[in-house]
Amino acid sequence: MDFILDKMDTKIEFFEAYSLKTLEAQIDQQVQINKALLLDVHAIQHQTVFDPAREKMLYTAVVHFKTK
Repeated sequence: MDFILDKMDTKIEFFEAYSLKTLEAQIDQQVQINKALLLDVHAIQHQTVFDPAREKMLYTAVVHFKTK
């Protein structure tokens, strides 16, 4: 059995939450995890939409991580 270890150069992750505080906490937690993989935040895109089913705002974010 062989193990192949490749370095991860880029990673894109998606997040969503019904409060900005929760969304920020999710992103911050993943930033800390990705630091162990030597990945830094390269770009963040975010969007806010109204969810009529829950009658709340839905906050989404896409975070692009790249190697240092």
